[in-house]
Amino acid sequence: MRRRPEQGSTLLLFPAAVLIMVALAAMTVDSAIGFLAQRQLVDATAAAANDAATAALSDRSFYEGGRLELSAAAVEAIAVGRVFDLVDRGRHHGLIVDAEAVPPAGAGCPWAVRVTASSRVDELFGRAMPGSRGQVAVHASSTASPRLTAGGC
Repeated sequence: MRRRPEQGSTLLLFPAAVLIMVALAAMTVDSAIGFLAQRQLVDATAAAANDAATAALSDRSFYEGGRLELSAAAVEAIAVGRVFDLVDRGRHHGLIVDAEAVPPAGAGCPWAVRVTASSRVDELFGRAMPGSRGQVAVHASSTASPRLTAGGC
């Protein structure tokens, strides 16, 4: 009985297929790590914006003039502190947080608080991949402002 020349070719292709599957699995894990870190940063900036929008209201402007105003210094301090409290600093490297009180666009418009943050997160398998720096950059931005019931800006 004669042997066909194709016999044994599967044996050569199987290790290549396994290598490709392992590389794809590693990329999936690194993508999931980056996505989780980005979601954590989004949640932290949203919480910080909400906390700063309520805690940084100026009592003086309300009681003296009946106006709702935000203290820019208080917004910065509260929001930045809140993001640093909520984010896992063992995972996020080089965390940069910026918070600002956005003044009303016109009469009857509300104040808003905008919080942005960015950091770098280590990849688990990325360091072993050629061309990878081993870290991925994540960014998040959140804005908190009162919802207007009638009219709008």
